[in-house]
Amino acid sequence: MVPAPGGPAMIPAMTGDDRPVRFGLVGYGFGGRWFHAPLLAAAAECDFLGVVTTSAERRALVTADHPAAQLFDSLEDLVAAGAEAVAISTPADTHSLLTDQALRLGLAVVCDKPFALDAAAARSSAELAAERSLVLVPYQNRRWDSDFRTVRQLVADGVLGTPTRFESRFERMAPDPGPPASGGGTLLDFCSHLVDQALVLLGPVVRVHAEWRLRSSGLDDDVFLALTHADGTPSHLSGSWSQGAPGPRFRVTGTTGSYVVGGDGRIDGQEDALLAGHTPATLGDRWGAEPEEHWGRVHRGDAGTVVPTVPGAWSTLYPAVAAAVRGRGPVPVDPQDAVATATVLDAARRSATEGRTVSLPA
Repeated sequence: MVPAPGGPAMIPAMTGDDRPVRFGLVGYGFGGRWFHAPLLAAAAECDFLGVVTTSAERRALVTADHPAAQLFDSLEDLVAAGAEAVAISTPADTHSLLTDQALRLGLAVVCDKPFALDAAAARSSAELAAERSLVLVPYQNRRWDSDFRTVRQLVADGVLGTPTRFESRFERMAPDPGPPASGGGTLLDFCSHLVDQALVLLGPVVRVHAEWRLRSSGLDDDVFLALTHADGTPSHLSGSWSQGAPGPRFRVTGTTGSYVVGGDGRIDGQEDALLAGHTPATLGDRWGAEPEEHWGRVHRGDAGTVVPTVPGAWSTLYPAVAAAVRGRGPVPVDPQDAVATATVLDAARRSATEGRTVSLPA
């Protein structure tokens, strides 16, 4: 059985230091440029020093996007400049290597998904951080998606009764080339978030069934996971970069109703806002707010009642990391949560490859 995320998290020793945490970023591809740098630069609790990249093209982008940011050739150079923490947003197959290197240099680390290629590597990094009493945070920003926050609130408030099925999809509208080979395929890309959300909502997993289609590149796509949680509740999760008719983002069914939202391939407006050049600093109270046309409905065998979507809150993750580094709060995502997610993904890989359901030991 895989333990559920969200248990006791590491709280570093308390300090009286309330200065912004000096943060660097490794990588300035799509994720680094749009999902990390703007949020780091907008967080008052973080002092965004600059970016480690040796690409001339990406160095030019950094300078254009963040004129005050420094450029570094290596993690060692970042440390020499006074960094205390680093965000890693590089190809998936480099995550564990760079995470461990940064930890050995004494840096707190935020690592993008997939946190590691398998559970063994995830566990090793978590153990290294614990040995060195350093903050290590898997970048599971999708816990703070507007629609998932709404799902959690509806379940917590008992609006749907007792959950009986959780359906969740990350499906991009075809044609979409999807991530490159270094991205690790759809199972590691989209399903890192999908599985994490299922564990947060419904707890430990005891059985995993998976199906996928292999592209000509050899990468997996059109991934379907059927998880059975310890209490017997099923989660059905789908990830695809090539779906002509994306299904609902969520359909969460309970004993007294179902919540349905999405269906056009759109995944949270915070992504759209960042790609349009907005940040939490520029939008203020409007950050994360979803327009009414994207609100979901609670159905009870009828046309449904519109439910206002809870605002998204990606903007809270880096301030929470900074608080953890300063000893003023727990990490926002515990590294053991990434181990739990990776354990499910390992089982899914075996299931899809071997054509069988995989049981997870207690």
